[in-house]
Amino acid sequence: MDGSVARAITSSGVKKGEFYLADVSSQLKNKNITTDVKVDTNSNLFTTITVDEPAPGLKAIFSFKVPDQRSGKVELQYQHEYAGISTSIGLTANPIVNFSGLNYTNADLIASLTLNDKGDTLNASYYHTVSPLTNTAVGAELTHSFSSNENTLTIGTQHALDPLTTVKARVNNYGRASALIQHEWRPKSLFTISGEVDTRAIEKSAKIGLALALKP
Repeated sequence: MDGSVARAITSSGVKKGEFYLADVSSQLKNKNITTDVKVDTNSNLFTTITVDEPAPGLKAIFSFKVPDQRSGKVELQYQHEYAGISTSIGLTANPIVNFSGLNYTNADLIASLTLNDKGDTLNASYYHTVSPLTNTAVGAELTHSFSSNENTLTIGTQHALDPLTTVKARVNNYGRASALIQHEWRPKSLFTISGEVDTRAIEKSAKIGLALALKP
């Protein structure tokens, strides 16, 4: 096997009421090109091709879904040492253009301001590492829709229980909460249990998911 080629397989399932949804994903890395393919229970095929640094600091991402012929999208990202910009365009007759205007990064903080949906949605996010030793971090995301004049605020946190086990949780201002626990049972292979609930309608909205990621 070529040492420059890496492969990984991931499967996941979610139970919502009487329905069970599952998908299988595979990833292939060859030098600076990464190809991700996912198939779900509805026979949808999702493909993402990422090219790292075709030019210094640049990343190109091409994604599409079969059979949806309107789902194709190209994204370009440029990352400097402390800041970066990105833009994406849909491959349709009337493409939707997204543009990330500001992205700031240092050793323990990531902040970004993004304008999406043809300028209708403004997204601001913040991620801060509180303790590198325990991988403890907090984050927040605020999304404003100009057309509906609605705001969505999401806050979250993560913490490592031990070097191999991490818990994460988040909640938004509409009462939707989610949490997961992830365990690395062998190098680069992860087992994840997750849950999501709408606190305003717990009986109807609870979801539980399992995911297994294997990397040889």
